[in-house]
Amino acid sequence: MRTILTPAAVPDAALDELKSWLAISTTGNDTTLSALIGSALQICEGFTGQMLLEADCEEILPARPGRWLALSTRPVQAVVSAEGIPAEGARFALASSAYALELDADGSARFRLIRQGAAGRVAIGFTAGLASEWSDLPEALRHGVIRLAAYLYRERDNGDRGAPPAAVAALWRPWRRQRLL
Repeated sequence: MRTILTPAAVPDAALDELKSWLAISTTGNDTTLSALIGSALQICEGFTGQMLLEADCEEILPARPGRWLALSTRPVQAVVSAEGIPAEGARFALASSAYALELDADGSARFRLIRQGAAGRVAIGFTAGLASEWSDLPEALRHGVIRLAAYLYRERDNGDRGAPPAAVAALWRPWRRQRLL
C-alpha cells in the first residue's frame, strides 16, 4: 500500500503548455486545467507503471524476515527510512543491520527484513519519480500528458471514455513497464 507523503505539484509549465494546446489565454479555467493535468499524470502512471514527477512516498510491507519484498512504486530514486510498525504502540526506526535494501537500474527496489523484533509491518520511506522537474521528463511522456488533459477537457461533458486515446497510448507505450506476478 503506497501513500504519497509529499506529492509533486502540477507545474506551471505544464499548465502553460496545456493552455497553449487548447488556445486558452485567460486564467478562469486554471484550477480545472490543473486538476486535469493531475488526473492525466495519474493515468500515465497507471499506464506506464512509473511515477513521473518525484514525490516522497511510503509503502507498508508485511514483516517477513528473510524474504525479499518488492516496492510497487517505480522508479525509486532513494530510500530514506525504514520503520517497524508493531501491533500496538508507536513506530520505531529499524537499525540498518536489521534490514537490507536493493535498488536496481530499472528503478525497482527490494527490501528484506533480517531481524523482525516487534515489527508486525514495516514502513519504507522513499523518493520516487522519473524526473524532478516537468521539463526533465521525456518529451513523449510530457506531450502525452498534455494531449490527454486536453482530451479530458474537451470531453468533460460526454462522460468517461475509459482508456487513453490511441495517440496518447502510442506516446506512452515505449515507457510502459509491466511485471509478471
